[in-house]
Amino acid sequence: MTATPTPTGGEPVARHDGRRADELRALDVLPDFLEQPHGCVLWSQGKTRVLCTATVEQDIPRWLRGKGRGWMTAEYSLLPASTGERTQRGVSRGRPDGRTVEIQRLIGRALRAVCDFEALGERTLWLDCDVLQADGGTRCAAITGAYVAAYRALDRFGLSKALPGSVAAVSVGIVGGEALLDLDYVEDSQADTDMNVVMTADGRLVEVQATAERDPFSRDELDALLDLAAAGVGELADAQRAACALPLP
Repeated sequence: MTATPTPTGGEPVARHDGRRADELRALDVLPDFLEQPHGCVLWSQGKTRVLCTATVEQDIPRWLRGKGRGWMTAEYSLLPASTGERTQRGVSRGRPDGRTVEIQRLIGRALRAVCDFEALGERTLWLDCDVLQADGGTRCAAITGAYVAAYRALDRFGLSKALPGSVAAVSVGIVGGEALLDLDYVEDSQADTDMNVVMTADGRLVEVQATAERDPFSRDELDALLDLAAAGVGELADAQRAACALPLP
């Protein structure tokens, strides 16, 4: 990728970890990290590590029975020691917090956007994303890893045609006047604009979550961030394809 100009036209700033503005954090993708799940991957992006598993259940919600199509749903959690301070488990509170519910709904929407439910048949695909270590971009890493886990689980049952497309997500933002790809926690906490982009491998948008943390951003800045995200998703899609192509154990 070519260097990304700053939205303001100023000089590029040096990132604290030495990356270029348009560079993803280092990826470490370990499919089949666990033996029991139908599909599994440990997706590491920089210091963020998310364990994604997928389970094919031979049943569907009651409201779908007899319609010849399946369903997909996701759950997400932060392990207690995944952040600097202990995160209380949802079971201890008696219910998940609002952020957890928001993220797991996002994961479900993202994967359902590329699923053929008729090809899935009357089955449910459960996606479970557990953050082992959080350093920014956990929801994006969960979506990207969940696709790999889902594909490998379906492939195990000869159902890979139920995922005719792929989906990935990445964070972008404006920090110090410059558009940056794949923010870690340090950058995210200082961002003037913070955005999560969910996109298919062929460049179609599934969801864009954009917030002006300080000053409002312009349409030109929005376009620059989306272009940056599209390039990042292209790299993530390559990593997904490589992981999905590995032989099943």
